Amino acid sequence: MANPEHIAILKQGVEAWNAWREENPDITPDLERITLYGWNLRGANLSRTELTYAMLHRCFLERANLEEAEIHNADLSATDFTEATLVKANLCESILGAQDVEHARGGGHGYGRASFYKANLTGAHLCGANIYHGCLVKANLRGADLRRANLAFAELEGCDLSSAILDRTIFVGCRLKGVKGLDTCEHWGPSTIDHLTMQQSGDLPLSFLRGCGLPESLIEYLPSILNKPIQFYTCFISYSHKDEEFAQRLHAALQNKGVRCWFASEKMKIGDKILDTIDSAIRGRDKLLIILSENSVKSDWVKIEVETALEEEGNRKQTVLFPIRIDDTVMESREAWAARIRSRHIGDFTNWKDRDSYRKAFERLMRDLGTEGQNSEQDE
Repeated sequence: MANPEHIAILKQGVEAWNAWREENPDITPDLERITLYGWNLRGANLSRTELTYAMLHRCFLERANLEEAEIHNADLSATDFTEATLVKANLCESILGAQDVEHARGGGHGYGRASFYKANLTGAHLCGANIYHGCLVKANLRGADLRRANLAFAELEGCDLSSAILDRTIFVGCRLKGVKGLDTCEHWGPSTIDHLTMQQSGDLPLSFLRGCGLPESLIEYLPSILNKPIQFYTCFISYSHKDEEFAQRLHAALQNKGVRCWFASEKMKIGDKILDTIDSAIRGRDKLLIILSENSVKSDWVKIEVETALEEEGNRKQTVLFPIRIDDTVMESREAWAARIRSRHIGDFTNWKDRDSYRKAFERLMRDLGTEGQNSEQDE
């Protein structure tokens, strides 16, 4: 239970409380299970304070300092934390959002939502916190633990989720457009994200969607499901396993730019069943992106993939094969299929280890892969 002496000091007002804290920096205030309904604690120094199971409903904590405070299992609904500091605070399992919304609309008691507008929640522990309908506009949640946190219908405009920890986190009815750091979130397990969130969030980072647990098959068809125009053709990447470094770099860059692509090195392709799978993968994609090199030109497997793509061009009456080269071997090869490829434009990645040369070649490739000829951002 709360320390009676500490409660008595707090009742004297924020000014008296802050003065006491300054005079006694080594004391850890104990306000466990305290009820502070509607109290004005603006600017209060509550750092390292024990507030476990506290009832802080409708309190005013604007610009308050709650750094490293223990506030788990507390009722913080309808509390105003605008510009408050909650760095490394423990808010696990706390109620921070609207509860019993329908009852509240009917005139009964509703808890209301907490406001963390511009609050600093860096590294805060929000595991299991209920932030349903809460306001996190422009809040700093860098490195915050959001495992099992309920962010359904929360306002997240302009907040920073860089390096936030996610696992069974609920993103339902959220607008994630403009949220910072989604591509750096740490996914310790899958999370929940619904169609409404994806519809009103624009293009979300693929790494974020994968981290939330969306399967590749669903990610690939998201544009059509969400009635968005498909910007890029889908690709199958053909290459020799000896060119793995370049292939991996290109694959990652294409994925990050929203190009749906599939690949497997030749050393992985063993057996007739895999052959059928690869053949189906090529025929199921819009384009075959072949990486030409001294290694791939000598590869019988790459030859088979190229011949499959050329056959598809005849069936579809459209270009399927997209060749790029990382050395000049194809320009000198006597292979019949290599001669056929030389008759068309071949993307030049021969200086791919040079940043500027790679960027220019990648930009040209992205333009060619665009379904409407749109320019794309340069690969970083």
